[in-house]
Amino acid sequence: MTLFDLVKRSMRKNIKHYYLYFFALILSVVLYFVFATLQHDAAVAEQGTGMMGTAFQVAGILLIVIAGIFIVYANAIFLKRRSQEIGLYQLIGLTKRAVARLLILENMLLGIMALIVGIAVGMLVSRVFLLLLMKLIGYEAFIEVSFSTAAVIQTFFVFLAIFVLTTIQMVFTVYRNSLLSLFNSEKQGQHPRKPKTAVSAILALLGIGLIAFGYWLSGRMLNEMLFFNMLAVLATVILGTYLVFRVTISWLLYRIRRNKNGHLGLENSLSLAPLMHRMKSNANSLTIITVLSAMTLTMIAAAYSMYYSTEQETQSIMPFDFMFENEAGLADNISQELDDNGISYQREAVETFVVPAEFEEKPAPFLERATDIAVLSSEQLQQAGLDVDVPANGEASFHDVSVSTLFNSVDLPFDLTFQDEVPTTLSITEIAQYNVLNWSFFTSQIVVNEETYQSLKAQLVSETGDSALQQMDGFHIAEEDMAAASAIYQQDKYKVSEPHVDYYSSYEGSVQSNGLLIFIAGFLGLVFLISTGSILYFKQMTEAEHEKQSYATLRQLGFTVKDIMRGIVRKQAFVFGLPLAIGLAHSIFAIQAASFLFRTDILFPASVAMGVYALIYLVFAVLAVGYYRKTVKSAL
Repeated sequence: MTLFDLVKRSMRKNIKHYYLYFFALILSVVLYFVFATLQHDAAVAEQGTGMMGTAFQVAGILLIVIAGIFIVYANAIFLKRRSQEIGLYQLIGLTKRAVARLLILENMLLGIMALIVGIAVGMLVSRVFLLLLMKLIGYEAFIEVSFSTAAVIQTFFVFLAIFVLTTIQMVFTVYRNSLLSLFNSEKQGQHPRKPKTAVSAILALLGIGLIAFGYWLSGRMLNEMLFFNMLAVLATVILGTYLVFRVTISWLLYRIRRNKNGHLGLENSLSLAPLMHRMKSNANSLTIITVLSAMTLTMIAAAYSMYYSTEQETQSIMPFDFMFENEAGLADNISQELDDNGISYQREAVETFVVPAEFEEKPAPFLERATDIAVLSSEQLQQAGLDVDVPANGEASFHDVSVSTLFNSVDLPFDLTFQDEVPTTLSITEIAQYNVLNWSFFTSQIVVNEETYQSLKAQLVSETGDSALQQMDGFHIAEEDMAAASAIYQQDKYKVSEPHVDYYSSYEGSVQSNGLLIFIAGFLGLVFLISTGSILYFKQMTEAEHEKQSYATLRQLGFTVKDIMRGIVRKQAFVFGLPLAIGLAHSIFAIQAASFLFRTDILFPASVAMGVYALIYLVFAVLAVGYYRKTVKSAL
């Protein structure tokens, strides 16, 4: 019998072991090939910018890392389940070199088949992902997916490197393990030792305390030590999570067993006992899965929140569709051109002046006390079509979207003083979440009533001459004419200074960038979720096979499948539920800490992202319970 014949016989015999690893290979190839196809697709390239190309490159690297870890982990489970077979080959006279060659040949055949099947499936589903991407970035034209040779070559070389890695893993397994360790690998267990009461209690509470401290600090990061605070939050939460899985849970389980005097009963024996035996070895993987799940959830929720609020965010920084600053002649010219093209619009003039001012005290981190402020009249803004409140005499509202969230911790009201021969102080009673001038004006704004405005104007402009009046000609365009008006405004003859921006082009650019961001975040999140869910599922499949004899014994003693499954369901609720619950808690505080980046309510998009994530995790838990049920039924 040749080595190839032995390989074919082995693959036919071990099909129930191979499908697990084969599934992991195919899934990874499909997902990566789809991503590579999008990266090289002509429609994406036409819509793309330098940012899009960079985003795909960075995301591609992350995808390779996730896929590589997933395949290596699946291969480790696959090798462990075949350890006795590997030992048997050596026992009947095959050298370690021959066994290694056999495994390498098997891995090569599996890799070739996985590449062929994965690329074929990837070609079928890539159109769905391309349509989704184009929809997210606002591309409405007809899309045709073409076969990408570059994507095939890229996928081939990426997975060639991964297969080389798994081959090294196989060879290392063969040469590192003795015959005895190969035959006893499935019997190796971890017998829980009685924890040292005082030390374990201290470490158990320390783990919870570190997480609580990290949560507390995450709400107070926004100061001059922001970078240090971020590192401190990451360190305390990760270390706390590890201690929770490594010590806290084991300590609690031991206390439960102790309180029951060792009489756990059937359900606890099938749920608590296996967890106690394996918690030490599972602590690392559960910690990694939990922390990365939290990071993935935060990434997805943040990306969805940004996409969800694109229109509102753009409106908050661009109250006018476009605006001219002290360029009445250009405003007249574009008005004429808009009329000639039958475009409906409203042109409004707003007067303002910019003066130096000082806050009562440093208002927020990263902001200085002294700043330049543009002063505007609320009545003029209302006539220009903006929805603003009219402040009382001596009061003002502050408007600057770029820094408004930094004032969240500032108590209102606070004073703002204009430095002059006779200093004038206003009371800031509101921090608005929108601008009253387009962001290209680059100056913070305050809105006062007309009487206060005229008083400040007479004092600060007419008398001192330090600040000149400026006229802003703002245009509001009918929604159906925005694209045409934007094209006219973007002509070179109207470009006086940079940035030369209008609402429509800003909105379209934000849709494209945020759409790309949510697609990549969602795609990577899906890959990570499937990978971690599959790892937990594979792990539970392996444990089910190890415990099959125990289930057979219980069935022989008269326990029904229903009796046994109650304990197993509790175990699966812990294995899948606890990492998810802690990951959700981590992500909630992470999103809360990053909320200063968002000026809109992110509760709904964040809740949707977390709900979908939890639902997919539930699917893997249900699959694991189904596999256990099948194992229990077939135990007899």
